Amino acid sequence: MAGLLVAVDFGSTFTKAIAVDSGSGDLVARAEHRTTIDTDVMDGWHACRNALLEADRGVERAEVLACSSAGGGLRIGVVGNEELVTAEAGRRVALSSGGRVVAVVNGGLTATSLKALRAERPDVVLLLGGTDGGNSAVLENAASVLAKYRWRRPVVAAGNVEAQDVIAGMLGSAGVPHVLADNVVPEIGVFAPDSARAAIREMFLAHVIGGKNLSRDPAFARMVRAATPDVVLRGVEVLAGLHGDVAVVDIGGATTDVHSVIELDPEDANLGREVVATHPVTRTVEGDLGMRWSAVPVVGAGVESGLIPDDDKLSTAAARRHADPSYLPDSEQEASYDELLARVAATVALRRHAGRQRIVFGPGGRVIERSGKDLREVDLLVGSGGVLRHNGPDVAARILGSVGVNAQEEGWLVPERAEVCVDKDYVLAGVGLLADLAPSAAKGLARHIHGTVRTGH
Repeated sequence: MAGLLVAVDFGSTFTKAIAVDSGSGDLVARAEHRTTIDTDVMDGWHACRNALLEADRGVERAEVLACSSAGGGLRIGVVGNEELVTAEAGRRVALSSGGRVVAVVNGGLTATSLKALRAERPDVVLLLGGTDGGNSAVLENAASVLAKYRWRRPVVAAGNVEAQDVIAGMLGSAGVPHVLADNVVPEIGVFAPDSARAAIREMFLAHVIGGKNLSRDPAFARMVRAATPDVVLRGVEVLAGLHGDVAVVDIGGATTDVHSVIELDPEDANLGREVVATHPVTRTVEGDLGMRWSAVPVVGAGVESGLIPDDDKLSTAAARRHADPSYLPDSEQEASYDELLARVAATVALRRHAGRQRIVFGPGGRVIERSGKDLREVDLLVGSGGVLRHNGPDVAARILGSVGVNAQEEGWLVPERAEVCVDKDYVLAGVGLLADLAPSAAKGLARHIHGTVRTGH
């Protein structure tokens, strides 16, 4: 008889835990508790564990897997060469690795730019520069600056592979914690993030989790396998294996994250107009689109994009939410403001994540110009976030159904005919945590997501 596995997400606000049948992936029990960052994050987990034990005593013997974005999550600084190539590639790697990009330094590193980088307090620095076999001078100089000024936070070097020995020597002799990875831009127009993504995960586990002093209990570090967004993206990959092309929009209090896994059209896999190729597996984080801390800029983005009119009452409602992030709607009018903010956040975030198609006129006449990632043929669109989970299917239908409004007319390459569902029980992180340890259970749990609230456009 199969036992149980427990998946835990130490979130920035709430700690969520689920117990899953290790054979079928059936959801046995779930629990959540506020993240106890003020005392010890394990306090919240122990409260969740007690709730799970009440549902099934098998939790006592279950293996526990966890991810974490508590304490601000994973902060990444990118040091690159040219903004359009290595710095942009580094930003994409950081996002797909579950990190939040807090600083980008272009054109190499100097004592002055290092001071600015240090002020942003990145947990990990992603060091890039040069194609394989190309010029490595900027990359090596950046490593020498880190070594000279005794940088003490972990570094992932993922530039020109021919410079790896030199970089390892400089960083190693200065005692800078580092790991080497394959070049994320081995040649112009090629984007290869997997090696760097794995290296960032390694550094996150080895240096960041313990360094945030979130818990005195050594069991915390043993439980955590990756940063939460990294795990969620892995869960989206599992979903894609079951349903085809998948996009997930997670509407949070401070940010709106979009994850997508699609099979690229060979003609679009390496657009000639892009020096960093589109990748099948992508995550973006919109730091100005959120339901509470970022509610004010949501209104601005909605007005600027023509999604909503300039409304003083809505602006006042957004300001109230920014001032009091714990605010819950206390009337139908306030609930309608929440829904409107969510519609704008989801629509703008998906537009930024996806590409756009426009008709332009040049020397050759009228041509169609396309950039970014084409999500029009996405099979499944999954919504996540409290505003979707804590409201009925009619609200989810309006929020997620709004993402395609005027999209064709304006050329946005967002989902057009996707089936829509909501991760009502917040199991997507659990799918990602189980994906490699118990793939059958992960697939079973992923099917549960498809079986929750569903709506059509």
